Amino acid sequence: MNRLNLITLGVKDMIESLHFYREGLGFEVLVYGDESNPDVIFFKNSGTKISLFPIDRLVKDISTERPLELGRGFGGITLAYNGKSKEEVDEIFTLAKKAGAKVMKEPETVFWGGYSGYFQDPNGYYWEVAYGDNWEFDENDMLVIGDK
Repeated sequence: MNRLNLITLGVKDMIESLHFYREGLGFEVLVYGDESNPDVIFFKNSGTKISLFPIDRLVKDISTERPLELGRGFGGITLAYNGKSKEEVDEIFTLAKKAGAKVMKEPETVFWGGYSGYFQDPNGYYWEVAYGDNWEFDENDMLVIGDK
């Protein structure tokens, strides 16, 4: 199991999330079902894919016998966009703000020497947007970790 193919975000409002990610942040998406009431939304991004699915249906999909309780607060998961410059980080933050993101931390120089900030999407998911001057990217714009 040395790969991660898809990250599914359970969302409260599919339409609000569609607008936030597609119109607000510029993600190219594929909508399954009626666009006014989507069944699932897939992002056509590079690398690991992202999907949006109604959270109430996701809870039932995981278990109908022992339904999960949706908690409040931080769930210990962040998503990340790795930029190729500080300017790119700032550009993504500008897009996120215009889309209605809640800024948790404005981009700044951070303890590990990079430049990073966090915002929250309409469903409470945290996104880090970061840049490191020693980062390398492969031919698919994916961050290279360790040896190529």
